[in-house]
Amino acid sequence: MKELFAREYKRILRYIEVIIVIISIAAIYNFVSPSSEHKTFYLTGSSSKEIAKNLEKYGYTVTFIDQVLMHLGTLPKEGWYHVEDTEKSRYSFFSSLHKKKADTMKVVVYAGETAKELCRRLANDMKLDPKKLLEEYEARSRFKEGDIFAQSYTLARKADAFAVMQYLFDRSDKELLTFEKEYFKNKPERFTIQILLTIASIIQKESNSAKEMPLISSVIYNRLEKKMKLQMDSTLNYGKYSHIIVTPERIKTDNTYFNTYKYKGLPPLPLGTVTMEALRATMMPAESEYLFFMLTPSGVHSFAVTYEEHLKNIRAFREYQRKRKAQQEAESNATVKTDTNRTKV
Repeated sequence: MKELFAREYKRILRYIEVIIVIISIAAIYNFVSPSSEHKTFYLTGSSSKEIAKNLEKYGYTVTFIDQVLMHLGTLPKEGWYHVEDTEKSRYSFFSSLHKKKADTMKVVVYAGETAKELCRRLANDMKLDPKKLLEEYEARSRFKEGDIFAQSYTLARKADAFAVMQYLFDRSDKELLTFEKEYFKNKPERFTIQILLTIASIIQKESNSAKEMPLISSVIYNRLEKKMKLQMDSTLNYGKYSHIIVTPERIKTDNTYFNTYKYKGLPPLPLGTVTMEALRATMMPAESEYLFFMLTPSGVHSFAVTYEEHLKNIRAFREYQRKRKAQQEAESNATVKTDTNRTKV
């Protein structure tokens, strides 16, 4: 009897020891903070495994137990989330993550912006350090310019520079992947995409009209096919010259390969951000023999096959500019006379 009691006692003791170990492990697990320096992050995915991968991008270590906790509870839906510094319990973090939705705001990435311009504007809108934003951009950039597509984005108000750029690049990479699947049977080389983004950035600088983009694209391809220099002002609107009017002096003195008045072929890199319309125009140029285009008074472009036609379009636009200047000067003189008469009275 005593032996039976001793065996039963030992068995119960082992159970208690196992329970204590489990409780200890659970306690230790719960107080190993899941924290990262990035308190605001964007989550996607429909499974705990996919959400775990997203969290790991933002510096969180996610274990199998964490994934089970999320799976058994309510999975966070796609969107921005924010956790406070006081969030120390691992169980609480993963079981209530779906409740931590962050306040958001709309931002716009404008077509033709350089990386520095984009970072300065985002820094101003979101009260962030432009240098840190640019560092995060350059750490992810593959093409120097044009990595992020021009469009509207939703960002968390409390997102830091890391989270902002992680989201913008993730979204743009997803758009680019869709584009690649639409137009290529096999995944294209990085250099192929760089060329397309460069052409798209020229199109974007020349016109914001989605209707004109395929026509401008056809002019670029037609000139390249004929081994002609592109001779487009837009290619000189790179970097710090992004929004500076191109003058004859600039054309003469700029010796970089961005100067398509001096060098044949494309500029070495994209000029700035592009829209998906501009990128699609690189794959779907209009069927034309156009080699030239010129701005018209209405803001659209006139296209020409021959240089003679192009000269006529140039003369027509310059005549419009001359008349407009004369009209502005006449209106200015009239205003001065009126102000003088009032002073005399």
